[in-house]
Amino acid sequence: MTRLPDSRWLILAFSFILLSAWHLSQGPVTLQITELSQLQKTILLDIRLPRWLLVIGNGMALGLAGATLQLLLRNPLAEPGLIGVSSMSALTTVAVLYFGMLGMSSFLLPLVALAGGLLGLLVILLLAWRQHDVYRVILAGVAVSSLAAALMGLILYLAPNPFAFQEWSLWTLGTLANRSWSHLLLLLPCLVLGVALLASARHLLTALTLSEQTVATLGFKLVSQRNMILLAVALLVAGSVVSAGIIGFIGLLAPHCIRLLGEQHPQRVLWLSAPAGALLLLSMDIITRVISGPRELPVGIVAALVGAPLLIALLMRQYRQQVI
Repeated sequence: MTRLPDSRWLILAFSFILLSAWHLSQGPVTLQITELSQLQKTILLDIRLPRWLLVIGNGMALGLAGATLQLLLRNPLAEPGLIGVSSMSALTTVAVLYFGMLGMSSFLLPLVALAGGLLGLLVILLLAWRQHDVYRVILAGVAVSSLAAALMGLILYLAPNPFAFQEWSLWTLGTLANRSWSHLLLLLPCLVLGVALLASARHLLTALTLSEQTVATLGFKLVSQRNMILLAVALLVAGSVVSAGIIGFIGLLAPHCIRLLGEQHPQRVLWLSAPAGALLLLSMDIITRVISGPRELPVGIVAALVGAPLLIALLMRQYRQQVI
């Protein structure tokens, strides 16, 4: 099994500490760590610390979800946003808010988002799974994502007032602004359960590098364990959506960053994608806060602006390797 050189581990750890310190220090009020006033303690504990933890948790959830889908579908382009899981989770969340069934901070929201994500996965599997064609899975996911985006647009158009429109639209753009401990509590149960399910099915994800016929001969219960993996992905995505909205490209880029560092073993790519996703989202949230004016730019927009060129560069690199 290939392992990252110690120097790279140290560089990544140092980058994480540096970016975390920078993230916690950003804001109109300067914090003196050695001597905090009561106001500064309130700002640190009630505003900046929950946001930092939410960034780390969302990055880990999206990184794990993306790596899991890439291993499960055997496709390096698979990620929650591309196959419609994120959009369906956001659609069901916005729909229950539109009809007044739940409040913005209800602890039932993750269950609603989970149901939407599972519904999206079910539709995709019904459309494409039996053909064993990963490109058909991606196309089905794009179709589901487009339909969910259109329905969300209709709900936003029918919003009862401008304030509801502004609040609900953040689900489609992804934002970490004005987040508190309550949002972190919406994410944590989904993250913990998702990680636990992935841990129980980690050997199947490793075996899926082989053909399905070979995997079946190894004694795995393919149907039940695959469903468990899909449930884990839906949980991770649901927790991210209800706490921060749709944030794309993190789940796509995190596993590729680990592979670029020399890791190819499925399990190591899977678990290292969690800190890689956290580091990516932390960097993008810092960029968001640096370039924003009086009104903060949603981090989902920054993730797309940064992630799309990185994806293009990655595709060009793979193309050159194939040509050579």
